[in-house]
Amino acid sequence: MSERWLRACALADVADGEALAVELAGLSEPVAIVRTKGEVFAIKDVCSHAEVPLSEGEIDGCTIECWLHGSRFDLRTGKPTGMPATEPVPVYPVKIEDDDVLVAVEES
Repeated sequence: MSERWLRACALADVADGEALAVELAGLSEPVAIVRTKGEVFAIKDVCSHAEVPLSEGEIDGCTIECWLHGSRFDLRTGKPTGMPATEPVPVYPVKIEDDDVLVAVEES
């Protein structure tokens, strides 16, 4: 498997402390681009507990909180850091190039 870098959005589209829901070409699941404390993260935009968009949740440092039941996930690893979620969500490598946010997806 190799990875392919896809443009998710312009860096200016995501304010610090906020998340943006995006669709990436060739990826069947939605992705949340999160900017916090000068870093940018990409995480699957679906809570593993309740299947609602994480991009609508609150950002606190390197965690995102699901708005429905309060599950929290580490933006760096996708691991849950607060109940009721017990399953992690996928995270994706991110790089900034020419003021664009690029996300790596695996291709077979």
